[in-house]
Amino acid sequence: MIDPNSDAQRWHRAQICRLARHLGYAVIWPPDDSVIPIADQVRAADIDAVIIPSPDHLDALTLNAVMSISSVESVCPRLSFARWADLTPQRHG
Repeated sequence: MIDPNSDAQRWHRAQICRLARHLGYAVIWPPDDSVIPIADQVRAADIDAVIIPSPDHLDALTLNAVMSISSVESVCPRLSFARWADLTPQRHG
């Protein structure tokens, strides 16, 4: 865990805020001490995109879980991971 008062943490937060502004998103920070998985936090907050400092900040399983409900944007390198398409059959009638 990174010290919330460290220079690295402040730099990551500044870069995330800058990208969020550029993309037109408001920033919602999760609690630093949350033990709730990020995918569950994203689902509960009904978020359109998760912005991360780099792809290394999420493991493959977490990235997959988040992408099932939200897009993911990476600051460095600048990457976009679109939300997985909902392939659930729709019932009509």
